Amino acid sequence: MITIGRHVAKLSGYAPAVPTPFDADDEVDGEAFARFCELQVGEGANALVVCGTTGEAPTLTSGERRMLIGIAAGVARRRVPVVAGAGSNATERAVALSRDAEAAGADAILSVVPYYNKPTQAGIEAHFRAVAAATGLPLILHDVPSRTVSALADDTIARLAELDQIIGLQDSSGDVTRPARLRPRVGARLRLLSGDDATAPAFLAQGGDGCISVVSNVAPGLCRTIYLQRRDGHSPRAQRLLPLHARLAGALSRESDASALKCALSLLGVMSPRVRLPLVEPTQATRQEIAAAIAALKECAPDHAITAAREFIAQVCAVAMGRRAVRSR
Repeated sequence: MITIGRHVAKLSGYAPAVPTPFDADDEVDGEAFARFCELQVGEGANALVVCGTTGEAPTLTSGERRMLIGIAAGVARRRVPVVAGAGSNATERAVALSRDAEAAGADAILSVVPYYNKPTQAGIEAHFRAVAAATGLPLILHDVPSRTVSALADDTIARLAELDQIIGLQDSSGDVTRPARLRPRVGARLRLLSGDDATAPAFLAQGGDGCISVVSNVAPGLCRTIYLQRRDGHSPRAQRLLPLHARLAGALSRESDASALKCALSLLGVMSPRVRLPLVEPTQATRQEIAAAIAALKECAPDHAITAAREFIAQVCAVAMGRRAVRSR
């Protein structure tokens, strides 16, 4: 039975691709993850996208994935949907991950085009149909040809969109013309979401519904304002914020998005910069670029940075530090 809730089926706006925090022992820091998810919900995130590439999913065990999805679902409490990355280049593995995500409390699955194998369009379509048949959750397809080599063709998307269970596309190709091409073929039901922060504003202008975003982890207010003003026809106001958005997007994509994002969040005092191999922390030059982009945001639009979360951040940080102090005694 397909369980598509309205809060998933009408997904729009910016949703953060949430990073996975690690502690000094290279273990998943569940408390830090819960705090960050709560912070994002409080800042107006329209969904929590967990266990994706930005969440360093390739380095997570199945148990860690289940734990993270369960934490996110517990924090969200149905206020926003939890979308769980559950992709693989082995169909059987993608099926198993999708079933695990459903059992852990996810509201939807984000399933990537099989990578490295270089399947044909027929193979890609059969892969997604097999995943859809194995779970009761709705699916969002993820097309990211820079990582998978094989791209998801418009014709294949149109055929898959005939399945009620397939409710969206995360397009990380950077092709801003895609919403205009696809909308007449798939209608309003299929949610067209950018997966590329740098081109997301243009994607939205062409009829896209939203963005699964790295930048919104750092500047949720900035991303929300750009989306709302574009949606409501106030493009000149949004236009003034675009240079800040572009600068952040550029800095966070200079190296691995996971390591750059965690670096930014560490500069804001929100999360440890630790990443798992084969990722490493950014170079000094990239750290300086990230710091400069954050400084510009704080100067020009301080209310749009995540540390402008009013008293909430101070409260959660005080609680977190208190718990650490108790454990260290």
